[in-house]
Amino acid sequence: MNLEEENQRLREQVAERDERIQQQDSRLGQQSLLIEQLQAQIASLTQYVKDLQDRLAKDSHNSSLPPSSDRFVRQPKSLRKKSEKPSGGQKGHPGTTLQFSQTPDEVIEHRVSVCASCQYDLRQVEACVTLRRQVVDMPAPRLLVQEHRVQHKQCPRCQQFTQAEFPAGVTAPIQYGPLIGAVAVYLTQQQLVPLERTCEVLRDLLGAHMSEGTVGELIQRTACQLAPVEHQIKEALQQAPVIHQDETSVSVAGKRFWEHVTSTASLTHYQVHPSRGQEALNAIGILPGFSGISIHDAWGSYFLYDCTHAFCLVHLLRELVFQAEEQGAGWAAELIELLLLMKQATQDARAQGQRWLDPLEVVDWERAFLSWLAEGDRLTPRATAPPGTKGRVKQSAARNLLDRMRKHQSAVFCFLEDLRVDFDNNLAERDLRMLKVQQKVSGCFRSPAGAHAFSRIRGYLSTLRKQGLPLLSALQATLAGRPLLPALE
Repeated sequence: MNLEEENQRLREQVAERDERIQQQDSRLGQQSLLIEQLQAQIASLTQYVKDLQDRLAKDSHNSSLPPSSDRFVRQPKSLRKKSEKPSGGQKGHPGTTLQFSQTPDEVIEHRVSVCASCQYDLRQVEACVTLRRQVVDMPAPRLLVQEHRVQHKQCPRCQQFTQAEFPAGVTAPIQYGPLIGAVAVYLTQQQLVPLERTCEVLRDLLGAHMSEGTVGELIQRTACQLAPVEHQIKEALQQAPVIHQDETSVSVAGKRFWEHVTSTASLTHYQVHPSRGQEALNAIGILPGFSGISIHDAWGSYFLYDCTHAFCLVHLLRELVFQAEEQGAGWAAELIELLLLMKQATQDARAQGQRWLDPLEVVDWERAFLSWLAEGDRLTPRATAPPGTKGRVKQSAARNLLDRMRKHQSAVFCFLEDLRVDFDNNLAERDLRMLKVQQKVSGCFRSPAGAHAFSRIRGYLSTLRKQGLPLLSALQATLAGRPLLPALE
């Protein structure tokens, strides 16, 4: 083999080697890309598993989930401190023991006629002692039928006919009176009895064969009469110094609506609306002109209004409990303890009749809170996007919680700076609780009109109950066209 052939053979070997190196480099590049993809997939799946584990770890004690959603039986753990008071009724509690009536409706005397020992006639002998026992019962219920007759007379002088007037409200040849109508409305709107069962109760107890359509018409009549009262309640709430607000989902004609509540210790207003946010709040019309303090659960739409805002700190505590128990966040445990101490301080101040805490004490509480917030910021850095990635980066639940507390510091500290503000939003949540019961017992509202009528009547009855006013007689007066106006201050 000459030199030329040898060079040609070497060039072919080099070319084959370069081709093999190029193929290996290509395979290495593909493997590197596959490794990167697998690593990204592993990270995504790891985060997904963690999110699922976090969701499984959440229940009613460490999140806003209701107790009915708890999936597993757990030992209840309350943040409340053990009270030194004994269980049962406390000293000074009035109780509900039956009291003797000084004016009984009926007195039945049981006389002694003969001596139990010698059979001597004692009918003319005066009693030495008279013992009393009273039985409190109710008369047998029955329907009362009133017939109204109006006379029609002809004047013998001018031959004109004159007819007497039927009483106001007596407009049909035969109709139900306001009291039995009030009972039907009370059963459906206050006691949440379904229409069919309400008719069954009236039939079994009174013998009144009322139809579901008649009950529905009574409900609409009551709601119509209460429209002016509802307007006055809304105006009073708009002028209140502190209000509680909340919302919950309800089913109306198979669609998801939202029931909004605005309340104080003496007033309640409900309104159902397809929207949960600003559209609904504008339609309700209380917040747009409100300048006091609104206590709520930090739903973003409330912050669109220029009133003072206060957080329901029980919601905040539940989120902190989750971070402390499930994520091992020490800063969260410290914030829980601090908030509970702050709550106790405000309760003690109210018990002493104070309107405000000492300003220096408030400053110390807030400084301690912010220092633990800073510790949480240090231990929970904000997630950053990889280079070249656009858009917002998803933050952890702990990071979002810290950001929310820092952004709305004034709403967190409001209960500390003004003792008119409650630590929680239990007032509004209690007012909404029976709406969920209504959905479980009676199912969805058949129409928006029925939902609106229920909201108006229920708000009226809740207001009456808070003020200690009689519900049944108020409904009776409403159906008679004279609704009882509750106190609006």
